Amino acid sequence: MSTVTRATLAERIHLQVGLSRSESADLLDAVLEEISMALEQGEPVKLSGFGTFMVRRKGQRAGRNPKTGVEIPILPRSVLIFRSSQILRARANDSLGHEEAEEG
Repeated sequence: MSTVTRATLAERIHLQVGLSRSESADLLDAVLEEISMALEQGEPVKLSGFGTFMVRRKGQRAGRNPKTGVEIPILPRSVLIFRSSQILRARANDSLGHEEAEEG
């Protein structure tokens, strides 16, 4: 199983939609830029049938250095969260079931 890259996605758009390779790459870049900008502004991005991307703000908390045991503060930060849709989860589970059946 190989990793799906930006180039892979652009090529699949080219083959399925019929746009030129450069137009397909530009379209993909535009979609990813819109998603990125919305997340930067703290807006959730929901793609029906796929999932929801959200930025969650985490407050400051205490942590420990595992080597020394000294308590150190972990500064506030933002983290990106992805929650898959039930449809995507079901598809992933179905495909995993088929792969395991083929291997076994």
